[in-house]
Amino acid sequence: MTILIFVVAAYLLGSISFAVLMSKAFGLPDPRSYGSGNPGATNVLRSGKKAAAVLTLLGDAAKGWLAVFVAIQFATRDEQGALLVALVALAVFLGHIFPIFLRFKGGKGVATALGVLLALNAWLGLCVLVTWLLVAVLFRFSSLAALTAAAGAPVYALVLGLPREWVLASGIILVLLIWRHKKNIQNLLAGKEPQIGKRGATASDKTAPGDNRSA
Repeated sequence: MTILIFVVAAYLLGSISFAVLMSKAFGLPDPRSYGSGNPGATNVLRSGKKAAAVLTLLGDAAKGWLAVFVAIQFATRDEQGALLVALVALAVFLGHIFPIFLRFKGGKGVATALGVLLALNAWLGLCVLVTWLLVAVLFRFSSLAALTAAAGAPVYALVLGLPREWVLASGIILVLLIWRHKKNIQNLLAGKEPQIGKRGATASDKTAPGDNRSA
């Protein structure tokens, strides 16, 4: 029963969309109505409001961190406790990409995943963040940076000697991130993926049906 309560609470916390909340707070259009249509920080940035995008990024990361941090405080120091933390990590992440409050159409989960990993282990989160920054600076593709950093997460977790349940959870998150970025991967292979810093669609630009640019 305790595990179920924690998992449900984590999922509901993950379902809170900071992209939608910050857009309303700043008087911006719904992020699902322009650009990629993705309720995430990158798409909010297309509105031109950097502050709203930064707060969205921080909020999405914070909810992932908070859910896992609280679970760790209450979890026992054994396999059952490790399992509880792993399930909470997955639940808050799934809440972000399949939010009940947005009819199960959420963001891609990069910021929330980072928050989860930081809570699991600060060194793990730092390694993933540094990987993202290095790839982003070198290649200027946000999606490539996110996927590379996520791919490193299970490896870093193994090297750090974290519980196998946590390693498995980071691996599942990696698979889900790859799935959520499948269109970005296709664009990368086709040379059509927009680079960081290049002007994309703004809030005044309606996305054509079927468009799914990186966000």
